Amino acid sequence: MRIAILREISPGESRVALLPDAVRALVSKGIEVMVEGGSGIAAGSADEDYARAGATVTSDRNLLMASADVIPVVNCPDSSDLGLLKPGAVIIGFLRPLDDPAPLQPAIERGATLFAVELVPRITRAQAMDALSSMATVAGYKAAILAAAHLPRMFPLLMTAAGTVPPAHVLVLGAGVAGLQAIATARRLGAVVLGYDIRAAAGEQVRSLGAKFLEVDLGGIETEDKGGYAKELTEEALARGRELIAKTARTSDVVITTAQVPGRRAPRLMDRAAIEGMRLGSVIVDLAAPAGGNCELTQPGEEVHHNGVTIIGPVNLPATVPVHASQLYSKNISNFLQLLVRDGALNIDMNDEIIRDSCVAHKGEIVNKRVAEALHARA
Repeated sequence: MRIAILREISPGESRVALLPDAVRALVSKGIEVMVEGGSGIAAGSADEDYARAGATVTSDRNLLMASADVIPVVNCPDSSDLGLLKPGAVIIGFLRPLDDPAPLQPAIERGATLFAVELVPRITRAQAMDALSSMATVAGYKAAILAAAHLPRMFPLLMTAAGTVPPAHVLVLGAGVAGLQAIATARRLGAVVLGYDIRAAAGEQVRSLGAKFLEVDLGGIETEDKGGYAKELTEEALARGRELIAKTARTSDVVITTAQVPGRRAPRLMDRAAIEGMRLGSVIVDLAAPAGGNCELTQPGEEVHHNGVTIIGPVNLPATVPVHASQLYSKNISNFLQLLVRDGALNIDMNDEIIRDSCVAHKGEIVNKRVAEALHARA
């Protein structure tokens, strides 16, 4: 069996799907691994490192696409690559099947089996394969660093001979993995932190990090699905939250927003009025920018200045920390491969909950109902 590692070609992407340590483990099991030259350089791994791990390094991308049985990726290859796929090949990675399934069509037509790491179920056995959480950890950390770099004041309380410097006040919207990491990092930098989430159960996690929890009364509305994700709320429920957020944002120096619903547009948590109510020099980092943003004025991939407030809409923060992001992602992919590869050969057991739930298409047939509906809706 042959596994191929590609150089990521998406703009701004610097991560790699598998690092040399993971390659060494695969080769020791009798699996052939081929790597496109330059794949791991930005992530701190040279071609020589892959060669020493037992991989064959080549610059022939077409050969890799046409001959590989399994291709772990960070992002889905483009249509020209997918058109070269070996019939029946397996692709594993961030495929965005619910947000933008159309680019997967060429692979499906080639009879490919596609696994989207975004769909890995949130169960105990799958935690070591949860790439979505791994990348959210990196994004939450970097969001706090980005905010501190743009804020025209310091985060910590300082007692100096020239006087006292008060701490910055940070409001984090959404207490999922990214939000909790943003809270933890802002706290380490010395800020006073408030965490907000529609799920009352998140309060305990926020407080455990030394932050205060901002809770809104939603009248007993169910806010969490069985997978642990926040549910999409009614407009009335969102309006209650927006009012509290706007009031709190007036006294905040930084707002970091992380609220997203898988496969849906990000909920609007801050409107123009809320942003204009913030004080001069305030900073908003909107991690939901790729899904439309939690803030009305967010522009994906851009830095917007409005009424003295800086609004940053990053689209791929994990790629700005490629060494550790790749380290975490490589481990996630390696653990997933252990489910698919037995005795050096592919063994796709669709009765396994993790394999079944994360599979978008199998042997050219769409097997995920939500993806099929998304494709039909866009047809």
